Amino acid sequence: MKTLASPSFRPLYDQIKILITQSLIAGEWRPGESIPSEIELAGRFQVSQGTVRKAIDALAAENILVRRQGKGTFVASHAQERSTTRFLRVAPDNSLAEFPNSELLSVERARAPDGTQRLLDLRSGAAIYIVRRLLKYHGQPAILDEIHLPCALFKGLEEATLRGHRGSMYGFLESQYGVTMIRAEERIKAVPADDFSAHLLAVAPGTPLLRVDRVAFTYGDRPVEWRRGLCVTTECSYINEVS
Repeated sequence: MKTLASPSFRPLYDQIKILITQSLIAGEWRPGESIPSEIELAGRFQVSQGTVRKAIDALAAENILVRRQGKGTFVASHAQERSTTRFLRVAPDNSLAEFPNSELLSVERARAPDGTQRLLDLRSGAAIYIVRRLLKYHGQPAILDEIHLPCALFKGLEEATLRGHRGSMYGFLESQYGVTMIRAEERIKAVPADDFSAHLLAVAPGTPLLRVDRVAFTYGDRPVEWRRGLCVTTECSYINEVS
């Protein structure tokens, strides 16, 4: 994992935030585990407890840490119930918290296209895994996903292993490879269905689809996944929260 730049010349709480994040990158605290108390961290970093609290508040606001009343502060995990649909933005119009059924179509190894190399900051000729799957709500095809993952980071990704997983893709990548997605950037565009996508999504060729291109990032703002979802919006909508 890449480490962050030196925290010098930043507000003190931001320096502590960076140091805590570096510990997460190093794997000192794993997803779902508790981190030391504010008092312990204040002693470790030789700052006030208030400074540590402000740093933790900032990390909690970014969904990197989770505060639990009376229990402490924990590293956010995609295994937590509230996180399973956090990155799922396309949902049925009558249910915003439902998780779709995932049908794995294929897993193959290939050379990363130029666009993937650029977006994931990969070297020329880098190998990636291409995962294709179909997401369904109530048995009806809703999203056709194509996911690109660097082979160097997700070594040994096999169709049999992925097919046996039940739950979110991000939960799988976290539990099997220790890679936690903490944020994503998306671009949305309307496109017509080609013959391949129309067949799998059970729509006529030329039907309008919502194309969602996503780059997901782990600690240190490192891009580690690119995906494209083609979505049928007849009975689904793209849900976003603006604040």
